[in-house]
Amino acid sequence: MGLICSVGNGTEATWKAVLEGRSGIHRISAFDPAGFACQIAGEVRDFDPGQFIEKKEIRKMGRFIQFGIAATEYAMAAAGLKVTAEIAEQTGVYIGSGIGGFEIIEREHKTLLEKGPGRISPFFIPATIINLASGYVSMRTGAKGPNSATATACTTSAHAIGDSFRIIQRGEADVMICGGAEGAVTPMGIGGFAAMRALSTRNAEPEKASRPWDKNRDGFVVGEGAGILILEELEFARGRGAPILAELVGYGMSADAFHITAPPEDGDGAFRVMRNALRDAGLAPEQIQYINAHGTSTEVGDRAETIAIKRCFGEHAYKLSVSSTKSMHGHLLGGAGGLEAGITVLALRDQIAPPTINLDEPDPDCDLDYVPHRSRPMRIEHALSNSFGFGGTNGCLIFKRWQG
Repeated sequence: MGLICSVGNGTEATWKAVLEGRSGIHRISAFDPAGFACQIAGEVRDFDPGQFIEKKEIRKMGRFIQFGIAATEYAMAAAGLKVTAEIAEQTGVYIGSGIGGFEIIEREHKTLLEKGPGRISPFFIPATIINLASGYVSMRTGAKGPNSATATACTTSAHAIGDSFRIIQRGEADVMICGGAEGAVTPMGIGGFAAMRALSTRNAEPEKASRPWDKNRDGFVVGEGAGILILEELEFARGRGAPILAELVGYGMSADAFHITAPPEDGDGAFRVMRNALRDAGLAPEQIQYINAHGTSTEVGDRAETIAIKRCFGEHAYKLSVSSTKSMHGHLLGGAGGLEAGITVLALRDQIAPPTINLDEPDPDCDLDYVPHRSRPMRIEHALSNSFGFGGTNGCLIFKRWQG
C-alpha cells in the first residue's frame, strides 16, 4: 500500500504519526482563509510532486492525480511489483476521487473570466476529470487490465477497493492497483462544505477540531491525500513472493435511500452494509475485534454509526475497539476509504488499534470503546473499515490477519 495524508508522506510515516496520536490539522496555507467560516484543514505538507512526476507534466495534473501517482509509487515499491509484459493484461487500476481537480477548475474559470475562452488550458479537462488518476497510473505502470474509477462521495475509495476485490474474484485480473485520492482544500471546496454547515469552525484550536464522538464536536475537517492498495489473487501473490500484509475477505454495499447528506437516525444503511460485509466474509459478528469507523465528527453521523454498530453486533459491540483516525488526518472525502483501509491493514499487521484523539467528553449517546487518546496493543484477527457518503451510499471492507 501507499499512504499520503496530513500526518505523513508515505505509509510508515503516516502509521507512526497515527499511533502517536499526532494531529495534522492546521490553519489553511493553500490560500488565505480569512473570511471563511472554516479556516482549517488537513493539508499534506512538504509534498513535492517532482519526486514522482516529471516537471513538465505536473501542471497538467490536478493535485488529486499527483497524490494518486505518488501513493501508487509508494505502493509499488513496497509490494516489489513491476508490471511486465507478461502480467500487464492481468493488472488493472481502479482509483477514484470524490471531487477531482477542484483547484484546476477554479483556476481555469478565473482565466475564462479574466482573459477569455481562448486562454483556457488545453490540459484543463484531463487535469480535472476523476478517472484520470486511474488513467495516468495505468499509463505510467503499463497496466493494461481493467481500468476504471469511482465517484461515490466519501465512499469512493472503499468502493474502488471492493469492486477491485470482485474483479479479481471473477478472474478478470490477478492484480488491482486501487483506492482513492483527493485534493479539495480549495476556496470553493472549503467554502462549499462550510455553506452546508458541515465543517468544524474551531479555528483557534485546529488540532482539536476533529473530535469524533465527543460531546463538543461541531463538524468534520477536510483532509487531502491518497490511499492506494495493491490487491493480488492469492496464488499469484505467493508465486511471485509478494510481502503479504493481510487478506481482504469481505465487501458490502448498501444505500440509505433517505437523504442527500444525513443518515437515518437508526443508522439503517450503515447497519446493513456491515451486515452485508459479514455475510460476504462468512463471519459471525463476534469474530470482529476492531472497527476503523467512518467517524467524521458530525453530530448526526457519529450517533447513527454508533447505533448501527450496536444493531449489527449486539452485545459484542461493547467488546469491540472502534476508532476514527479522521480525528488526526481529517476527512479525505473520496480518499478516506483508501487511507483508512490501509490503516486497518496496518492495525492487523502490527496488532495494535490506533486511537481516537480529542475524545475528551464522550457524547452520552456514543458509548462504545473508541480507543480514546492512545493506541492500544491487542489481538486482532478480523478488522472492519466503514465508509459512508453523501447520497446515502455505503461501503464496508473486512480484512483478516495474514499468518501465512
